[in-house]
Amino acid sequence: MKPPHSPSRRDPRQNSSPRHIHDVNLKTIAWHAMEKYGFVPRFPPAVMDQVGPIQEQKFYEVPAGTEDLRSLLWSSIDNHDSRDLDQLEYCERCADGGILVKVAIADVDSLVRRQTPADEYAGHNGTTIYTGVLTFPMLPEKLSYGITSLLPDRDRLSVVIEFIVRPDGSFVPQRIFPSLVCNRAKLVYEVIGAWFDGTAPVPEGVRSLEGLEAQLQLQNEAAGLLRTYRRAQGALELDTLEAEVVMENDEVRGLVTHKHNPARGLIEEFMVAANGTMVAQLGKAGLPMIQRVVKTPRDWAGMVLVAATVGETLPEVPDARALAQFLTKQKAADPLHFPDLSLTVVKLMGPGEYVLLEPGETPTGHFALAVVDYTHATAPNRRYVDIINQRMIKAVFHNQPCPYSPAELRDRALWLSDREKASKKVKRFMRKSVAAVLLADSIGKNFDALVTGAADKGTYVRLLDPPAEGRVTRGERGLFVGQKVRVRLLATDPYNGYIDFECIGREKMG
Repeated sequence: MKPPHSPSRRDPRQNSSPRHIHDVNLKTIAWHAMEKYGFVPRFPPAVMDQVGPIQEQKFYEVPAGTEDLRSLLWSSIDNHDSRDLDQLEYCERCADGGILVKVAIADVDSLVRRQTPADEYAGHNGTTIYTGVLTFPMLPEKLSYGITSLLPDRDRLSVVIEFIVRPDGSFVPQRIFPSLVCNRAKLVYEVIGAWFDGTAPVPEGVRSLEGLEAQLQLQNEAAGLLRTYRRAQGALELDTLEAEVVMENDEVRGLVTHKHNPARGLIEEFMVAANGTMVAQLGKAGLPMIQRVVKTPRDWAGMVLVAATVGETLPEVPDARALAQFLTKQKAADPLHFPDLSLTVVKLMGPGEYVLLEPGETPTGHFALAVVDYTHATAPNRRYVDIINQRMIKAVFHNQPCPYSPAELRDRALWLSDREKASKKVKRFMRKSVAAVLLADSIGKNFDALVTGAADKGTYVRLLDPPAEGRVTRGERGLFVGQKVRVRLLATDPYNGYIDFECIGREKMG
């Protein structure tokens, strides 16, 4: 569906942008983008009728079969503006030198029962979509931002996933069980990351809560062990710069990128291990499950070519360890341009997908993470597959029948893979629409860029500054992914998400 009054793709020779560019309504464009890619942007009345009467739970007694872990020093680390908090962390040192990690996941299923209107809506959209201009939550804000969110100083039901990190960095799955928890500190990636990497002092919010500093240092130690072990197994060390929209008073102020830091790495490592523990427990129970996989890279030949441009050699057949070693070497040799290389690898790798794994089948694995058993189970407020996995594991520890048949899981996996791809298209469309507004006054200017896509359907580049992406409509012949180029801006169209460039210079191979 096209937005009202949206023009067709303009001829780049016009060297112009839509009139009244600063009057563009990006929120309206976001709504139409959602509809264009098959999402329902508004909660139906039946969903709001269901959610309206739900009240925040008061726990005067701990529910039967639920462990009371509210006394532990739980904390969350997320973006500064996140309200849909899904995950808390807590660690304990073991007598043998290992570290016991507990990851508490919001129990969304307790308030979003299967086949209710809210569940069916969430299952259709499949994910929360963050456009930068508007957020379209998978569940009503009363739930995902409130009653099912692991907000500070609120008692919440959760599903706790335990695993032990050994001194060598491998992990051993332990228990998964229902628990009552309380978030003691809502922390921010950039603040904690700066402290972890030594560029900032201990944050006041950490220093003021007794025991939290030591607790976070133990978590960081555990994450470091996990990271080192996975890197040795061939996990890819990537540092992509995802552009985010900066809004002030409903106006676009710019595009910014958030660099990877140790705090983000901590959460990622705990998520990988927690998800692996979920797979292990479902497998032990003999249940079918949805796994998250990345098969062999979609364009390994492209990766070999990229390596050759910097004088390195990759084997002719896909090899995760060889690729990981190449990335580690390049990060050390050229840290400034490593995010660009990371983006290129991600593009050449191809998307992940959800697949059904039946009992006894050999798992496909996740090439980029260097793990065999992986799923998504740690963000049920924002991803529907995580709610499915939560229901599956709850059936295990409540000794109930499996809530989904293999055929249902297969259909869900296909649909949710499709919805994830569509959500990325919405976000990419909106980044281009925002960038089109920001670049409207720069027609004819030249920029340094990186080729991010080169196929029959079109050749695309991302500017180094600002981090905007667009299509090369002139001079694109012979460009390849990962190549550094010089481009001239020809036209912008925020209504259709078009930014057109002419390639005026290119880095040559070798």
